[in-house]
Amino acid sequence: MQEMQPLRNPVALPRKRVLIVNCYFDDSRQPIRRTNKIPQAVGPIYLAGAFARESCDVRCYTELASGPLEDERLLAWPDMLVLTGLTNGFDRMLHLTAYSRSKNPRVIVVAGGPAVRALPLLSKKVFDYACLGDVEELGEVIAEAFGPGYVAKQMLPRYDLAYWLGRIGYVETTRYCNFRCSFCALTAEGRPYQTYGLDYIRQQIVASGKRSRMFFLDNNFYGSDRNHFRARVGLIDEMRRAGQFQHWGALVTNDFYRSEENLRLVRDAGCELLFSGLESFDNDWLRSFNKLQNTSSPQVEMVTKSLNAGVVFAYGLMLDVTTRCVADLRRELEFITSTPEITIPSFITLSIPLLGTPYFYECVEKGTILPDTKLRDMDGTTVIQRPLDDIGEVVKFVDDLQSLRGFHGRVVKHAAGFARLYRSKLTKMQMVLALGSDLLTCSQPLSTSFTGLGWIKDRPKPRTFISSTEPLDHMYTPAFRVESRFASYFKPTMVTDKNGELHQDIIRSGLLEIHSPRKAVAGA
Repeated sequence: MQEMQPLRNPVALPRKRVLIVNCYFDDSRQPIRRTNKIPQAVGPIYLAGAFARESCDVRCYTELASGPLEDERLLAWPDMLVLTGLTNGFDRMLHLTAYSRSKNPRVIVVAGGPAVRALPLLSKKVFDYACLGDVEELGEVIAEAFGPGYVAKQMLPRYDLAYWLGRIGYVETTRYCNFRCSFCALTAEGRPYQTYGLDYIRQQIVASGKRSRMFFLDNNFYGSDRNHFRARVGLIDEMRRAGQFQHWGALVTNDFYRSEENLRLVRDAGCELLFSGLESFDNDWLRSFNKLQNTSSPQVEMVTKSLNAGVVFAYGLMLDVTTRCVADLRRELEFITSTPEITIPSFITLSIPLLGTPYFYECVEKGTILPDTKLRDMDGTTVIQRPLDDIGEVVKFVDDLQSLRGFHGRVVKHAAGFARLYRSKLTKMQMVLALGSDLLTCSQPLSTSFTGLGWIKDRPKPRTFISSTEPLDHMYTPAFRVESRFASYFKPTMVTDKNGELHQDIIRSGLLEIHSPRKAVAGA
């Protein structure tokens, strides 16, 4: 029998259309664009890397940078809709699912991320594929839904689709964290800290193209593998000197600052900014949340050490109104704004009992979560627990925080003092990075008056800043006609009922059976 010869021109696979969306609710509860927010969402471009370029047309959309997705034609376009986002963005995933299925009943909807992992049973009911694993699981989904010919041979992020990134590149060099803070979603998921191979890191940096700045958005760039940390910094320095980028920044935990060598190493490699989850200057509060790595060194000393070395120290501040009184929290803010030797926090958030975390189960056991709390309310700007002080006083305080009302003069004075202290040690761009976010926060009422999508036709109802009474975003009203069977998709996912007990939405979601410790399950 004559040996068969392989076809020279095999028949091409029918092309598939894929839309990947980062779902997002803005803290302001207005449909605005956050084009200048750092970091930007990069989940879509990592997910896009799972699809074979020769057989898939892929588009990415991020609601963080582009505002709510309400384009009927775009939502009708895909054969597969892939959704990701933060935990409180779960309802937004439902909205987009309803839109796309109304326009194209054959669309395959795939969803993943922390919200889906926290609500596994509920997710399996509403999405065709509910991904509970890592980003690589998408390859298995594509092979099952479309066939193996639609899966990329190598999964590299599609920076060519990231229209929103501008001159900043984003790369991941490790995954997860080696600490277990009780309020962190990573603690809820319990996955071990992982490092990537240097070759893969190099490929990501090359794939991102030449950028003015690179930001390494690991959960913990420092981590527990010290040799790998030094090797990564060496690779970054090599690629910076080769002209791939000029400056870079990363996220580290506070234990990074225990060694003087670490700071010298990253500074000499061109690092201009490090972000660290400082959270609070109150060590007792930090210990109560198992954030012990933040208590080994005095916070002011740590921040000034970084700034004097020529590396901006950025951080977030977490204010817990359930265990600390407003007067105490104000004193902390007054201390920060009257200390020009340190930076002002890049953002301020309330403590959030994220689903599945030890903190969540502690709050459930104590019954501190307010009645009629919605999953969407877990945004860090809404009071969702019984506060220590009178609720009216707390609401005014939280409202003021959105634009640092009452602190404007102190912020300006702090900026002047900070500039005098560090103008010879920081570059002009570093000064912008160190001071810019605070001045923008002070001007937030002006920046949120416009949507970036035109004037808001129906002005949103005033915020109450209390989960029990907070009005829903306009996105809970369909932007266009959807099938009646999807009406429930526009109802908020509830965390508690009118009595403050866990709502049936959560009890039936799979959260308690899969995530909770035995004590919490028994209590539920």
